[in-house]
Amino acid sequence: MNGKFGLRGFAPAAFGIAAVCLAMTTAGCAKLKARDHLVQGVNAFKQGNYSQAADEFRLSIDADPTFGTARVYLATAYLQQFVPGTETDENKKFWTAALGEFQKVLQEDPKNLLATQSIANLYYQVKDMPNAVIWNKKIIELDPKNKEAYYTLGVIAWLNFLPEDRAARNALGMKPDEQAPLKPDTKKSTLKADLKAKYWQPLTDAIGDEDKALAIDPEYENAMSYKNLLIRFRADLEDTKEAYAADVKQADDWMQKALETTKAKAAKKAEALANGAAPE
Repeated sequence: MNGKFGLRGFAPAAFGIAAVCLAMTTAGCAKLKARDHLVQGVNAFKQGNYSQAADEFRLSIDADPTFGTARVYLATAYLQQFVPGTETDENKKFWTAALGEFQKVLQEDPKNLLATQSIANLYYQVKDMPNAVIWNKKIIELDPKNKEAYYTLGVIAWLNFLPEDRAARNALGMKPDEQAPLKPDTKKSTLKADLKAKYWQPLTDAIGDEDKALAIDPEYENAMSYKNLLIRFRADLEDTKEAYAADVKQADDWMQKALETTKAKAAKKAEALANGAAPE
């Protein structure tokens, strides 16, 4: 985020803010204070002092409540202090604070892409998948070429299906790695039919989302990898072993393509470094 919000020139002159304010209106003085606190907050942020940075950004907003840049930075400072997977009251407060500030950003600027992406990520990190889906779709509305949002929608669909697929295999007495679709239903069980009714279309849509990501970036190996997983797991819902085998073959092809793409990118990067290019 360094320099993104045009921070140069915000620092007050050497004789101090108080002297400058004597020659300015109250509103002008408030804006000057807001920018000074922003600069101090950015400096703390760059040094990894996110708590101190948040304090400065709050003071900036207090001085000028209309200063949207300071609010974006405040939300990001809270986000930096949130640790995914840590179930403590303090960590939950950081999550809630970050979400609240990004929501305020969107109240003033509904098309703010950074705030939208951050909210989508916050919901994803706490495994609130329904909201993560909603907000990733909002990202796509703002940025139709956002490959990461399409990719994430595919990942979410796979994550939703994975535990139920494993539970079904266990309930049907199948091994986790058994190369066959789920066993057919019986008079006593409609387990497979129920899963197919619930997940076939979402998994199919998710494969389509990975295709959209790949249309944007044909070398997006992460999308290839999850297209492989989505096809492989949807195969469990097929009605015949032949259809299952065809799906697995397609999944294997995508897995191989992902590996080859990753290898080719690594070789290209190594060659660029050998030729003196700066590391990315």
